[in-house]
Amino acid sequence: MTESGKLVGQGQGNRSDRRWIEEAQNGSEIAMEHLFREYWPGAHRAAYLVVHDWAASEDIAQEAFLRAVRSLDRFDRKRSFGPWLHRIVINRSIDWCRRKAALREVGSGTDGREAVGEETDFPDPHLRDQIFGALSLLSPEHRAVVVLRYYLEYTPGEIARILEIKRGTVNSRLRRALDHLGDIVEGGAG
Repeated sequence: MTESGKLVGQGQGNRSDRRWIEEAQNGSEIAMEHLFREYWPGAHRAAYLVVHDWAASEDIAQEAFLRAVRSLDRFDRKRSFGPWLHRIVINRSIDWCRRKAALREVGSGTDGREAVGEETDFPDPHLRDQIFGALSLLSPEHRAVVVLRYYLEYTPGEIARILEIKRGTVNSRLRRALDHLGDIVEGGAG
């Protein structure tokens, strides 16, 4: 965690990030590598928490990062890189979930449950499995706001800007997601 409460690597739009972005915009491979090392872990984990598929989350995070790098010439350095990248990751993750659900509807034969990755911060594997299992039952849109709020630690206003939706919509999705998670966890514990 940083002093501001954001996870390290989530980007604050600070001068150092702006310098790295400027150098990457000018073609510096070292700067691009730095941005990748700085932002890859959070992007990958965010994708995983939305899609619950380790291989797909790697692909999504890589595609999102490549898209961001290819678009750096249009990126406004006054903005923060992290939220911009996370918007791409979350949108691609939601799209992936929708495609997978559509395939399942036409008989793909998969039940949508994937193994939970071991690279988590939960000390209790049972609790981790219970939370990830409950999270996987939410809609992709609800998973996205939960991941942005509680994993990436964005405020509702920041989430609204990242997803380009109204703040009230963010608050509504968060409330519904948390209510649903509570029902699932209580139902499993009783």
